Amino acid sequence: MITELGHFALLLAFVVAIVQTIVPLIGAHKRWASWMAVAEPAASAQFFLTAFSFAALTWAFVTSDFSLRLVVLNSHSAKPLLYKISGTWGNHEGSMLLWVLIVTLFGATAAWFGNNLPPTLRARVLAVQSAIAVAFFAFIIFTSNPFVRLGVPPFDGQDLNPLLQDPGLAFHPPFLYLGYVGLSMAFSFAVAALIEGRVDAAWGRWVRPWTLAAWVFLTIGIALGSWWAYYELGWGGFWFWDPVENASFMPWLLAAALLHSAIVVEKRESLKSWTILLAILAFGFSLIGTFIVRSGLLTSVHAFANDPERGVFILMILGFFMGGALLLFAFRASAMEAKGIFGVVSRESALVTNNVLLAVSCFVVFVGTMWPLVAEMFFDRKLSVGPPFFNMAFTPF
Repeated sequence: MITELGHFALLLAFVVAIVQTIVPLIGAHKRWASWMAVAEPAASAQFFLTAFSFAALTWAFVTSDFSLRLVVLNSHSAKPLLYKISGTWGNHEGSMLLWVLIVTLFGATAAWFGNNLPPTLRARVLAVQSAIAVAFFAFIIFTSNPFVRLGVPPFDGQDLNPLLQDPGLAFHPPFLYLGYVGLSMAFSFAVAALIEGRVDAAWGRWVRPWTLAAWVFLTIGIALGSWWAYYELGWGGFWFWDPVENASFMPWLLAAALLHSAIVVEKRESLKSWTILLAILAFGFSLIGTFIVRSGLLTSVHAFANDPERGVFILMILGFFMGGALLLFAFRASAMEAKGIFGVVSRESALVTNNVLLAVSCFVVFVGTMWPLVAEMFFDRKLSVGPPFFNMAFTPF
């Protein structure tokens, strides 16, 4: 019964997310306060419904409900409680539910603590954040439903992958997702500012705490994942250059750049276009990372799924949000004129240099990560890109 309620809550959250995406946007455009006010209760409802759905799935794992296909494939009645709980997100479907739970958590947090924002900007931020949730609710419901029942439940489950039966699984993915998904708030602020046609010092001040939180969570997640991979698989070096490791490293580099450039927007009202672009790209690379991990397109020792159909769905989400945001960015470029100026030798110039270095580093990692795919598609060659390429490519910088 709890499982059915969890599934129903997930569907209801999807409906609420659609309403939250459409109504506040129209309200902000028409300056209708009552329509804009829908965003706050909708964001809270969306989060609580998703949290209940996730709790229901966790309960199924804890109680070893083997009528659920997902529990059968990823759990066992004799497992310790820690691994039963962490088994909830130790698979594709459960981890995507955790992903969308964090999207709704950030949206709800912005609704609860965003009283200092102008009403129109706040409504648009919450609407864009909800649009991201809509896309991932659709992805879960139509391609990765975690609540699929089995007609004849087995006596016991197939157990969790032995590599995943580790305390690292309990802490690494949640922190990583808090970082990945946290960048969606910077993206929502960027798109909302583009729709409003105004980026100023106040915007830089508002977006910085969200970016800092996401960057800190992503840093902790990467550090925990590196430590786990090191003692579990015996990898060495700072970055192991595995596609999945690179998938989290790329948005981390851009988030670090965004964090610094937002300071320049706040203090000098300069680098507006660059900061908006970084906010779009940082979340875009989070989506690219999700695509790499879940499409099976690139071989990795710890990819989540190997399903091209799901990969195509994520690629459509990536294309819609990145394409739409970059198109909006192109139309609104004229509204982001820099007001402040700074000297060639100044803290702001140093931050610009730092930004360029971080962005180029991200580009180098992206090329190295995707090159095996390009080589196979266009040159019919199977190859792997390892430390020699990255060491050589990074040296000039």
